[in-house]
Formats: sequence, structure tokens, C-alpha cells
Amino acid sequence: MNVRRPAMSAAAALIMMASLAVSGPATAAAPAPPGVTHADNPRVPEGAVWTEAYFPSADHSGVELHADVLRPANLSPRAKTPVILAVGPYFNHAGQTGPEGWTQTGPSSRFADFTSGTNLFARGYTYVMVDLRGFGGSTGCLDWVGPGEQADVKAAIEWAASQAWSTGKVGMYGKSYDAVTGLVGNNLRLGALRAVVAQEPLWDMYNYLFSNGVPRPNVTGTPNAYNSIATMPSLADDSGRYQANAAYEESHPNCLTDNLTNNNEPDPAAPYWRARNLAAKAKNTSTPLFLTQGFIENNTKPEDVEEYLDNHHGTERGWMGQWEHVRGNDTNSQGQLLQGRAGFFDEVMRLYDRYLKGEQPAVQDPAFAIEDNTGAWRAQPTWPKPAAYITAELRDGAYVDDSAATTLAAPAGQKWDMEHATDPAPPGARSLAAEDRSSYSIWSTPATSRVRITATPRITLQAGATGNVMVKLWDVAPDGTAVMFDENVALIEQAGRVAFDLKSTDWTFEVGHQLRVQIGTIGSGSWLDTPSGNTIQVTRARLTLGLQNPRADNPTQGDRSPFLDTYLRQYTRTLTTIGEGTFPLAVRAGS
Repeated sequence: MNVRRPAMSAAAALIMMASLAVSGPATAAAPAPPGVTHADNPRVPEGAVWTEAYFPSADHSGVELHADVLRPANLSPRAKTPVILAVGPYFNHAGQTGPEGWTQTGPSSRFADFTSGTNLFARGYTYVMVDLRGFGGSTGCLDWVGPGEQADVKAAIEWAASQAWSTGKVGMYGKSYDAVTGLVGNNLRLGALRAVVAQEPLWDMYNYLFSNGVPRPNVTGTPNAYNSIATMPSLADDSGRYQANAAYEESHPNCLTDNLTNNNEPDPAAPYWRARNLAAKAKNTSTPLFLTQGFIENNTKPEDVEEYLDNHHGTERGWMGQWEHVRGNDTNSQGQLLQGRAGFFDEVMRLYDRYLKGEQPAVQDPAFAIEDNTGAWRAQPTWPKPAAYITAELRDGAYVDDSAATTLAAPAGQKWDMEHATDPAPPGARSLAAEDRSSYSIWSTPATSRVRITATPRITLQAGATGNVMVKLWDVAPDGTAVMFDENVALIEQAGRVAFDLKSTDWTFEVGHQLRVQIGTIGSGSWLDTPSGNTIQVTRARLTLGLQNPRADNPTQGDRSPFLDTYLRQYTRTLTTIGEGTFPLAVRAGS
């Protein structure tokens, strides 16, 4: 492929020489320069030296991966350090999800908050950002966390561990897509990977585009968004090698069309999706893992997190609570921490220092810090930790699969990559009749003491016709004020047994509150269902719930997440009729 190369600036010349210093010397005679510093290029973080490198993916496909390497400026080039690695689609020199207006090339600022907030370079760590195939300075076709991208993660870990300046111990860091690659890293079972920090990841790639056979609105929008990121132009002073790799899709247009068609498979059991079910592939893995997960996430939702944790047998740490798609250190304009809990970077570095440097922490962090819907935080040795499971037998009923509920369009200009996508906001609070022909409800008896629904609710039922089904869980106060706190949907491809999980949750019911289980048609802007028009008889419905007694909570520090009140405003309704309870919502004495 012929690529036009602009005249090279002095900064670009430094970058090219630095890149060659890592990938291989240009000639045997010239000593390799140390790299580019902040004084040379303000895009380089203070205290770091920037070089670039190229290496092959691990699948022998010919894919070439690009890395930006940031080494501590106060160390000699030969000093060995542990490595923090981020692998993902957002490290293009021009911008993360689109051009950011840079006039000079340089390393991505995606996790500059992390490197500066932890004093990472002063602490003696090297930081490496690797572009997944098809993104930034890497060649190849996008693969939506499939075997190709998993090979990229393997190559990145092994490359980072094998460099002369590496101790051979690697930790992974990320949020959203580059948190997903951390889960992939754990699943690869590589000895060099010693710890993973994964904030708000996906646990099964299928669930971002479909739910049990029903497509989400972003089923084509997300692949198109990543196609746009993959075709982002490089900068004028990027090296010729980087520019040629960044233009890979120009000579391989099939990459973009395949990315659309490959992801349009609705069957979760298809081989394409089995290869991308990270929760199932985590069985018997043991890399120390620190996760964050919002239970009321409006983007990467808490689906299959429990399965992943059940399958993972190593050290686990987690912050789980009532927030949106945010990082552990993010704040709003008032300075409030968006996840509500202080000390995220401190906990992260205690994990890395322990498993990458062998330093025992002076502070003992709780394994899991959990915020429920009351805004209170508690410490637990694991999650979930129900005191008991109950299976509620739900009465028979029927509904018309007519999608009669309010359907919401995606906001204008909505981006559907993992950094931006959100479910359309529901209408504001309003009064609702208890039933209509599009759904029916089953109620618990009022709670006689405080009780928490935790873990992952599961529904099974017999459907009398084909169509769609949606199950919603509501917390209903004695005055009819109701909050929808959990939901999921499924396609009924044939009459008979239907079974599926709802989202993982952590929701406390006050005394006198009832659980409303609503079963009906979908009619939600969060899915693109095709109504069948059938009247669907439901029989033998069962709802399995994990319950916890809040009296056993062990409090830990943390404030109310600001998003919780936003969620409550969006999902609170007033019911005009409250049904009679048919099953108890309680943890038995002694549990």
C-alpha cells in the first residue's frame, strides 16, 4: 500500500527513533535515544519518557500491534519495573472515540487521571497502552473481543513481560472495553499477569447487543460506532508506520462490513457468542481481580457478573453499588465522588503493590464494599452473600404481546460505543393502573422486617404461545409509590418452558413494602422487539431470589452515589391499586 508521508517534524523524528529503540535499532552504529519527555512534547505525562513499539499478535495472523510505552523518567533505560498494561480501542493518538483536536501526536490521555492520581511513574511502574487490532496504530480487522482480540491481549501481556526493562510481572487496568480486555487476560491463565483492575466491564459480549434473543437498539449502532473509531485518521506527524497501520481499513473494507454482520447473530448459543462469553470462560481462573459494577448501570449492565465471580477462584475485590457508567475516582462538578466511596486509587495501588511488587499492605481493605439502594455501604468477604434463597410460586396469568407500553426512541446523535451508550430515559413519574391487558402482576405479602434482595434473580415459566416476555421487579410502598429496580426480557421462540436471569441487584425493602413481579409484553425503548400480537398464557411461573438480612451488615465508609437519586426520579411511579400478596418476602429466623 502506498501512503503519503508528510514532512517529518523534529518531534516526529524523536518519536520515530524512540519507536525504533523499542522495536529494534535502525542501525547498529547509532545509539538509541532515550525517548520523548514532557519537555519535548507536552502530551507526554510529567515524569515519564514515551516510546512506541510494534509486535505481532499471538495468533500468527500477520496482525501487527502498536504500543505506547511510558517509562519512569528518573530511571535508567535498563531499570526493571513491573508493568501496568491497558489494551483497548481508545488509545488512538488523534483521540479516544473521535478526533480531539490535537495538533501534535502523542500518547493517549485516556487514563492520565490514573497515572497522575497514583504517582505511577514515581512509584516505579511502567505504563503500556496497546491498540487492539484495527484501532490506532494496529492492523487487522475488529473482532468484538473474539479469538483475534483475545490473541492480541495474550501478545500484549507476553510482550510487556518479556522486555528488558520489565520485571516480568504485569497488571492490567481499564474501564469499559479496556476493562473487558482485563477479564480476557485473566481467562488466558498467563503466569505473567498478576492482577487485573476492571471497572464497569461487560461479562458476556452478547448481552450488550441482545437479551435472550431480543435485539437492543444498539445492535447495529455499536458496530458502526467502533467502525468509526477504527477509521479515525492518524495525525500528520505520526510516523509513516503508524499512519500506514491506521489506514488498514482503506485497503481492507471487508473489515467494516464483517464487523456489522458478525455481530448480528441473535442466538446466544451460536459459536460466535460462545467464544465471547467471558463469564463462562472464567472457570477455574485465579488472577487477583478488582472490579467495580453499578447495579443500576445504564450502559454496561450487571449481567453475568455473578457467574464470572463464581467461576473465578482467585483473590477478589470489588466496589458494587448504585451508580452509572463511571470510574472509581470520577467526581461531579460539586466534587462528589460518583461511586460514592473514597480511596479508589489507594486500594488499586495496594493491590498492584502486593501482587506485582510483593509488598504487604499496611491497610486491610474489605474484599467487597457494597452500596444498596438506601445509599448505605457495607463490607463483605464476597459477593453475593445471601442468607437464603427462596423460590416464589407465581400465579398463572395472561397478557397480549402488543408492545403497548410507551416506546422511546434513542436520543438524537446517540453514540453507541461502550463509553457513551445509555438506555433511553423512561418518562417521568406518573400514575399507573395496577394492570392492563399487556401485563399482569403477582405480589408478595408486605415485608414484616427489612429484607434485601441480592444476587441474580431468575425466572422460569411455561408460555402458551410464541412472542416476547418481559419481567420487571418493583419495590412498592404502602402508599403505592413504586420503583422498578430490575428487569429483563426474552424471545419466546416456541411455546413451552422459558428461563432467564434478570440483572444482578442489591435492593433493600423497608417494613411494609411489597415486591411486585410484573410479567408482560416488552414495549421498552431498551429493546427492539417485534410484537407477535399473541395472547400468551403463563403458567407454572417461578421466581428465585437471594435474600439477605440487613441487620447483619458490617458498615464501611462511603457516601450515597449521586446517580441513585437520578435513577429513583426516572423509575418511580405511583400505582393506583396494590395487589394482595401471595408469597412471603422474608429471611427465616436464624438465617
